[in-house]
Amino acid sequence: MFAQRKTSPEIQIFDAFVPRGLISSDKDPLNLQITPEGLVPLRIQLGNGVIKNIEAIKDHEDMPSILMLPRFVEPHAHIDKAFTWGTSPNLLGTYEGAMNANLEEYKQRTTQEVRLRAEKSLNLALRNGIRAIRTHIDSFDMIGAQSWDVFGEIKKEWKALIEMQCVALVPIEYWTTQNGKNLASKVAEKHGLLGGVISPPYQKKILRNQLRELFSLANDFGCGIDLHIDETSLSPGAGLRELLYMLDQINLDVPLTCSHLSSMALIEPEPLKILADRLAYHDVSVVALPLTNFWLLSRDENCSPLRRPLAPIKQLQMAGVTVAIGGDNVQDPWFPAGNFDPLALMSTSMSITHSAPWNRLGLSLFTTGPARLMDLKWDGTFKIGCAADLILIDAENWSAAMSTPPSRKVMVNGQWITHDTFTSLKN
Repeated sequence: MFAQRKTSPEIQIFDAFVPRGLISSDKDPLNLQITPEGLVPLRIQLGNGVIKNIEAIKDHEDMPSILMLPRFVEPHAHIDKAFTWGTSPNLLGTYEGAMNANLEEYKQRTTQEVRLRAEKSLNLALRNGIRAIRTHIDSFDMIGAQSWDVFGEIKKEWKALIEMQCVALVPIEYWTTQNGKNLASKVAEKHGLLGGVISPPYQKKILRNQLRELFSLANDFGCGIDLHIDETSLSPGAGLRELLYMLDQINLDVPLTCSHLSSMALIEPEPLKILADRLAYHDVSVVALPLTNFWLLSRDENCSPLRRPLAPIKQLQMAGVTVAIGGDNVQDPWFPAGNFDPLALMSTSMSITHSAPWNRLGLSLFTTGPARLMDLKWDGTFKIGCAADLILIDAENWSAAMSTPPSRKVMVNGQWITHDTFTSLKN
């Protein structure tokens, strides 16, 4: 397990299976031996924090017993409210129950609690193999502003281990107020994104004015946008249609992400394709959030839901939209489970989305897709000279990797994460 060799104090060599879709090499790919699951046996040489060499393992050699993946990217989290289920449960599992419990907890929230939750979240994320997180922060009123100060400190403390992007989460109408303009200025200073919630009932004229103000602020301050939109089983795609209408009217100069788009799945195929094509035309990225959506939406205490709201991942990908899957909520009123484990998320999402990691587009939802969506410097593909930022998994095929989360080792810029390296890198 995790056997490796050292040819010098700086050089490490190990053999591992690597997904073909994550190999970017100048060498002829036809010379690679590929398993039915799309895995390639490779000999990897590391040195000075980067990948020094990649060689194919031939038929007559021993095959690897481990799987190598890049550290993952979490494109949608809420670490300011993570682990609050114990004090603020939502036992009915409804969207309304989650909102009410969240608002009651928010009234009592302190910056100390925010910091403790963030530290617990990031420690789990690091141990489980996450290299970047985009987290939405409840941002209205005093505690919201204070939370941004806390996250500003945390970003600096963790920058060598996990890259963080922060999104100001407020009601969409908040951006039309003076407080909203002040918040946008603060978010810009922290290099964050503007966010909000677009959900029914939709009043077209009012919503269009709110979006116009949000787009104007984003352009003025140079902040990207990430919206919670159509997280519902009602009025399928209604919020998205208004968003696209405004994108036709206004030149938005910053990246835009639509998180959720759950009700879009309830639209008939032809109009759905038109909406997907328009999203691609406007270069809008999408984050699908299957766990929270399947938990909260289409609830009826007398019936099991038969049509489930979820972003139509494959249709969006076929239209050319960048799509990622996120974990969303972790042990809070919106979702009672989760622990920032990307392998567990991948495993659970397989049965919900029918997107398998042995397919290139299925794997991209957790690797290159979120990296592109978050505009990270490294897209997560392995090539000579790229950072040695990876996970070794005690599994020789995808089935083993997707079963009970296997043992793993996490490497950050050439250093295996242990207690000592964690302390030195963080400091």
